[in-house]
Amino acid sequence: MKKKNKSKSNLKKWIRQIHLYLGLITGAIVFVIAITGCLWVFQEEIKMFTNDLPEIEKRDASILTPLEAKALAEEELPGRYVHGTLYAEENEPVEVIFYELEPEFYQSVYLHPYTGEVLKVEDHMTGFFPFILDGHMYLWLPHEIGSQVVGWSTFIFFFMLVTGMILWWPKNRKMKKQRLSFDWKKSTKWKRKNFDLHSVMGFYVSFVAVIVVFTGLVMVFEWFASAVYKGMGGEKEVVFTIPDNTSGTFKATENPPIESLIVDLKKEYPEAVDLEIHYPYTDSSSIYVEVAYHDGIYYTADYRFYDQNTLEEIETPSVYGVYEEAGFSEKVLRMNYDIHVGAIAGLPGKIIAFFASLICASLPVTGFLLWYGRKFKKKSPRLRTRELEFT
Repeated sequence: MKKKNKSKSNLKKWIRQIHLYLGLITGAIVFVIAITGCLWVFQEEIKMFTNDLPEIEKRDASILTPLEAKALAEEELPGRYVHGTLYAEENEPVEVIFYELEPEFYQSVYLHPYTGEVLKVEDHMTGFFPFILDGHMYLWLPHEIGSQVVGWSTFIFFFMLVTGMILWWPKNRKMKKQRLSFDWKKSTKWKRKNFDLHSVMGFYVSFVAVIVVFTGLVMVFEWFASAVYKGMGGEKEVVFTIPDNTSGTFKATENPPIESLIVDLKKEYPEAVDLEIHYPYTDSSSIYVEVAYHDGIYYTADYRFYDQNTLEEIETPSVYGVYEEAGFSEKVLRMNYDIHVGAIAGLPGKIIAFFASLICASLPVTGFLLWYGRKFKKKSPRLRTRELEFT
C-alpha cells in the first residue's frame, strides 16, 4: 500500500513539474489570448450601440439590385474586389463588402437602399475591435506565424487545464471542502490569497474553459476540426465549398438572373434578419447566399447556392448548407463559433464566456506569482503546508 501511495505521489510531482514549466513557457501568450477574448465577447453589442448609420424611412419603391449596389460601391473603391452585398432590415442601409486576402483588404460601403447615396465607408481592419481580434488570433504577428503560435499555445493550455484539475483533486473530503471556497481572514497573507485564487478559481473556471479552448482549437486547426467532425460520424467536407453551375459557364444576358434574386429571396425568407449575396468568383461558380435568422447567432444560418444562369438551387458537398437538413455532426461543428463566444446561450452565455476568459487571463499571473514566491521568497509554514497538499 505504501509503495502504491508513493507511486501516486511521484506521478503527481511529475504532473506538477509539467504544469509549472508549460505555464512559464506559454503564460504570457495565454494571458494575451484570454484577455483579448474577454474583450471580444461583447463586440457586436457595443458596435450596435455605437452605430452611427442613419435609419432609413421605408418607401413604396424598389431597392437597389445586387449589380446596381455593386456598381455604385465600386465607384467609391475602384479596383477593389467586391465580395458580396448584405441586405438587412428595410430600414437599414445596403452594405457592399469588399474583401481581398493578399494583401488583406476588408472594407464596406453603406448605400441608401432606394437612392444609392453613399452613407459611409468603413474599414474593418482599423479601430479597437479589429486590433483586439488580431491579437486574439495572431498575437499581432504575421498571420502564418501568429496562427501557429496561438494554436499550439492554446493546445498546451488545454493540457494544463487537465493537469491542473488532477493537481487540484483532494485526498479526502475535508481537503475538498477547503479547495471549493476561500477561507480568508483578516490575518490571511497575500500569498495564501494568491494560492487560493489560482487553485479555487482555476477549478471552477476549468469546466467552461475546457469547452472554450476546445472550440478554439477547432477554429485554429483544420486537421483538428476534421478529426472532431469525422469522430462524430460526419462524412461531408469540412472546408467551405462553393459548387459550380449545373448549366455550365455563365451566359451574359441583358437582365442577368442575379438581379431578381434579392426580390425572390425576400419573398421566400420573410423571417430572415439579413440576406448576404456573394457574387460568383468565376463564370463557372455558383452564386452563394447566407440567410441569417438571428442577430448575433451564426450556426442557424442557411448557406444556399444558385446557378448563375438559371437560379436553380445547387447542393454543396460541405457541411455549410441548409441548417435544418444538416445531420448531428454538421450541426455541432457549425455551432462551434457560437459556443466559443457564449452566444449559443444568448446574453447569459456571453456573460459566462466573458468571466471565464477573464479568470483564464488571471491564471498565468497567479501561477507566476506562486512560482516566484516559491523560488525567490521565503515561504510561511502555513502556505508551505497548504502547497504540500498538491504533491
